[in-house]
Amino acid sequence: MPTSRRGGGVTKRCECRGPDGKRLGASCPQLSKRNHGNHEIHQELPVDGDGNRRRFRRTGYEGSKEAQAALDRIRAILDLADGDEEAQRRVGDLLQVLMKSRGPIPEPVEVSRKLGVGVELEGKMTVAEWLDVWMASKKTRSTTNNGYRSHIKVHIKPRIGHLRLDRLNVGHLVEMFDAIAEESEAIEAENQARRDQEARCRWSKPGRPPAAVRAQLADERAKLAEMRPFRKTNGAATRQAIRRTLRAALNAAIARQLVTFNPAAHVEMTSGKRPKGLLWTDERVARWRETGEKPSPVMVWTPAQLGAFLDAAEGDRLYAFFHLVAHHGLRRGEGVGQGWADVSFEGKVIAVSKEIVVDGWTPVETEPKTDESASIVRIDRGTVEVLKAHRARQLVERDERLAAGKAWTETGKVFTQEDGTWLHPETVSETFRRIVAQADLPPINLRDLRHGAAALVKAGGGDLHDAKVKLRHSTIVLTSDTYMALFEEAEDELTEKAAAVVPRARKAPENQVPGPQP
Repeated sequence: MPTSRRGGGVTKRCECRGPDGKRLGASCPQLSKRNHGNHEIHQELPVDGDGNRRRFRRTGYEGSKEAQAALDRIRAILDLADGDEEAQRRVGDLLQVLMKSRGPIPEPVEVSRKLGVGVELEGKMTVAEWLDVWMASKKTRSTTNNGYRSHIKVHIKPRIGHLRLDRLNVGHLVEMFDAIAEESEAIEAENQARRDQEARCRWSKPGRPPAAVRAQLADERAKLAEMRPFRKTNGAATRQAIRRTLRAALNAAIARQLVTFNPAAHVEMTSGKRPKGLLWTDERVARWRETGEKPSPVMVWTPAQLGAFLDAAEGDRLYAFFHLVAHHGLRRGEGVGQGWADVSFEGKVIAVSKEIVVDGWTPVETEPKTDESASIVRIDRGTVEVLKAHRARQLVERDERLAAGKAWTETGKVFTQEDGTWLHPETVSETFRRIVAQADLPPINLRDLRHGAAALVKAGGGDLHDAKVKLRHSTIVLTSDTYMALFEEAEDELTEKAAAVVPRARKAPENQVPGPQP
């Protein structure tokens, strides 16, 4: 007799047929024999997306125990989705596919893992599908997520998104990163070709070019119009960032027990080392004025150059911002987001608790990215006086604006626009570039002003650990990678100055070896 429970059960059937050619089924007189016929399971499934009923059937089991075990496994899978209509539909879809394909019935725990994270239950999820699930669950700040999305959209999905997640291997990633590097080389070649073509489109001599030359220039400009615009290349550092995104996504897949291996953690790549910070020495400044080339992406002013910049900036309403960043190494977003409530003049400290960053072009307020960034910064007496003077000017500005019948928005921020609203981070950068150009100083980025705070630590007698604390780095490795060369150069300069302090009655001629005098 068939056993039945919850719309299903185990039955026994055979292929015997009667005189009319029809299958005898349960009426076969031989079914009572132990070795005659096969056992079959059948189970009612949740309705499909259109509300239609469906059943799971499978035959071919030699014994009733084997059939009952398979039926119990199916029922355990159905129990996973109890009370959740969407989960019930997905479980029903899975079992229907398995019935048609004769695929093995999975363990309930495996289905439970996939059901809990909204992925395909039949084990054919692609890398692209998992990345969508991963991004939907990310709780990091929007600017970080935008970086992840850019890597996924531009680089990862087009190259490996079609691959099955559980079959992704190191070889696939080697091919992907090789392709990114080759594309970057092609982009650089195209950019150089465009630069060369732009040079052919210019008339460098005074006056209007002759008619024949004008025609030639028109032809060259027509060729330029057909060329691709300048595009950004993807260097070693960018490829490392892409790998970090993929590695994080695959680690999340391992945590969900969807895969057991992370190929992004094992693929070998060219190191995207951080650029070294270098001082703008007199020799480098002279070379820059001659060629226009910066020795390193990270250049740092000497104390004298920094003083010249601050002197030039002193009349600007953002002078206090530049003074604070230059002396105490706040990041741009931290400075723009700093609130007066987190400034203590008496304690000579500020608490970095908020920052304003740009999401696309829209300023958004967020918490600092790391615990190390969200910490206390000790400030000197001179900076306290600068901030006090800035606060006094801000209150006068507010009162004058209100007296004139204009609006003032009280945001509580240290640095604001003229109406009290948030200061856009790019406004600070534009003002910085303008002052640098007017002061005719060797170029640095606003972020390099923060790097210069490390140079001041060294000038004050500090070491790399002191710089790490001042800049609130998470590890001293980061500090060393960026500032070791800078500290060594400062050490050389201090050594020379220390040697020059010693007075001598007579200076020996250059290249003369000291010896006995007649």
